[in-house]
Amino acid sequence: MRPLDETETSVVFEKLFKFIGNNLKNLVENPSHEGPDSTPGKYTHGGNFHLTVQALNLLAANAKHKVWLKPQSEMSFLYGNHVLESASGRITENIVAGDGVVAFNMADVPLGFGVAAKSTQDCRKLDPNGIVVLHQGDVGEYLRMEDEL
Repeated sequence: MRPLDETETSVVFEKLFKFIGNNLKNLVENPSHEGPDSTPGKYTHGGNFHLTVQALNLLAANAKHKVWLKPQSEMSFLYGNHVLESASGRITENIVAGDGVVAFNMADVPLGFGVAAKSTQDCRKLDPNGIVVLHQGDVGEYLRMEDEL
């Protein structure tokens, strides 16, 4: 694997900042983290950077915004569906639409991550079928992508 150039590194840090905020400083200063040996993301042919499920441990340990899923809704998220308002058990305060969010079950086990579709205040007024978090990655990908691996 080749080292990243300056612009690629800044894109990676911007994406990580979206999920972990000021905790990025801790991540850079203390690189001995429990992450896997492989990269936590990949670049597309168009030059965009996408986080993969390998980054989940890193994101969960440093997450700024979190959502906890009700037990009956965990499987829906693990099948790749978005998080609905009726599925969210708890949600952290001060989330703005577009922020990175890590999804946990009620026992604080990280399940995946996504992007907030609505702010915390808007979620409180949302109908039960409204989307709260747009799905980006989850631990169920290992099973769904088994044939490709």
